[in-house]
Amino acid sequence: MSDTPSEAPVKSILPEWVRGPQDFIGGLAMVAVALFALWASSDLQGMHGFSFGAGTAPRMFAVLLLLLGAAVALMGVLKDGPDIAAYSWRGPLFVSAAIVFFAVGIRPLGLVVSAFAAFLIAALGSHETKWIEAIIVGACLTLGCALLFPYVLGLPMPMFPRFLIQ
Repeated sequence: MSDTPSEAPVKSILPEWVRGPQDFIGGLAMVAVALFALWASSDLQGMHGFSFGAGTAPRMFAVLLLLLGAAVALMGVLKDGPDIAAYSWRGPLFVSAAIVFFAVGIRPLGLVVSAFAAFLIAALGSHETKWIEAIIVGACLTLGCALLFPYVLGLPMPMFPRFLIQ
């Protein structure tokens, strides 16, 4: 038994008329996001004459995304292209987790703790992370946020956890 992969053809679940699977699936994903944006902006006020309503820009960008997604999917049907490549979920997963943690933790934990922890959670997204450097950069960014938001911008934001300041 060898370590080299076999050269057996890979059976695709896509129809045979799809010549560029990566473009086709990517175009369909763009169309799906555009349809969601159109649905989500359906309750917003549209354009009246020359004045823009709150829903005008989201609808315009959603229609543009819909057209571009349809064009990309059509290219996947008309032209030969690459197969669907493997995708690493680690980076987007940890960055999304960091955003959610920051959103949930900003009020009870304060800006300093939640920003530093969110930065370290996002740093888990790469296996190349050097932790000493990540801690130094995280501390510097947290210090910058602690100075920027309450003092420069004047935003009322809790700086430290509630249990420490009570």
